[in-house]
Amino acid sequence: MPQFKDKSKKNAPRQPSTFEGPIRVKTPKNGEVIGVVDQRVGGNRMVVKCFDDKERNCRIPGSMRRRLWIRNGDTVIVRPWEFDGDTRGDLIFKYTPAQVDWLKKKGFIKEVASEF
Repeated sequence: MPQFKDKSKKNAPRQPSTFEGPIRVKTPKNGEVIGVVDQRVGGNRMVVKCFDDKERNCRIPGSMRRRLWIRNGDTVIVRPWEFDGDTRGDLIFKYTPAQVDWLKKKGFIKEVASEF
């Protein structure tokens, strides 16, 4: 007779984490800027409103295309292109909501006033 494993632990509710250690969040380096996705244009392109007061038409590079799922309102890191950096760039990282809160606390992201 085969022995069956107890599956009751699998469906048990998880306890909230009490770990309050350091949070490691990727910050922009070497000319990279933080921005918010404003509009999906089509394919792997989108319009991103960057925090250096520029609006860039950004693409997801081929290596990140299937790993990065982007929606309107997501906070991302943009690497501007060398030759047309004011209007175009590459998306290289997407922040989670917890990481966005940390960035706001540390002053990397300025609070945006709501329109409504």
